[in-house]
Amino acid sequence: MADLYKNLREMKSILYGNSESEPLSEPCAQLTQEFFRENTLRLLIICLPKLNLEARKDATQIVANLQRQQVHSRLIASDYLEKNFDLIDILVAGYENTDMALHYGAMLRDCIRHQSVARYVLEAAHVKKFFDYIQLPNFDIAADAAATFKELMTRHKSTVAEFLSRNYDWFFAEYNSKLLESSNYITRRQATKLLGDILLDRSNSSVMMRYVSSKDNLRILMNLLRESSKSIQMEAFHVFKLFAANQNKPADIVKLLVTNRSKLLRFLTDFKSEKEDEQFEADKAQVMKEIASLEPR
Repeated sequence: MADLYKNLREMKSILYGNSESEPLSEPCAQLTQEFFRENTLRLLIICLPKLNLEARKDATQIVANLQRQQVHSRLIASDYLEKNFDLIDILVAGYENTDMALHYGAMLRDCIRHQSVARYVLEAAHVKKFFDYIQLPNFDIAADAAATFKELMTRHKSTVAEFLSRNYDWFFAEYNSKLLESSNYITRRQATKLLGDILLDRSNSSVMMRYVSSKDNLRILMNLLRESSKSIQMEAFHVFKLFAANQNKPADIVKLLVTNRSKLLRFLTDFKSEKEDEQFEADKAQVMKEIASLEPR
């Protein structure tokens, strides 16, 4: 074990440099080639639970660095992982192991930098597990899972758009019930923010139109606007404004907005940003105008 720990420290020194010297491209390229040729990544991932804490940290940093190393202008980590997706299965399942979750989670986020890996995690039904991981009772692990989920849903835009179009119904049913309506304040806050990031991304415009055409979704967002937390209210407003701005509102959406018009306009009149924000004020004025001018159908 002592030799292994020493080797890990040496690898880390080559990839990151040390107090005396910066990393050199030639040794980094050589190490990267050997690391993947000799299947060292598999060895490190499988043996990680047997290492001490310091060695686990070193291994996690080594794996992170190697995802970015190019050899002859190729990310060979991506090529390797495409042939070894079972390692991604191990990293995802790591969230179920309290001792390993943060190490495996950090490795997984770095591997998701590769589009092929992100696509695999989305399509292999692994993404479903995150709705539960994000609600684990251990705060640090739940927060780490939320960070990985965010990376998965925002980094590779074309892959995410394709995934959401094909899996819209079950994905947003889970998202709404397990995250937006969670009893945990932090889960609700993060989920509301991420929902805005997803829907406001141009790549997801067709998904956004579908989302804002649902009365049930609108009802959830209106409930989030009533939260006592100002940050949740603000994130919810950025999604709510998409419902108001939709020029092709279904009749049941119009009816719900008209029924609640006086409450909504009263709320929005008093709704203020904590710091001066011209864009927010302009958005709010537009939303109030849209709601005020609605005619029942």
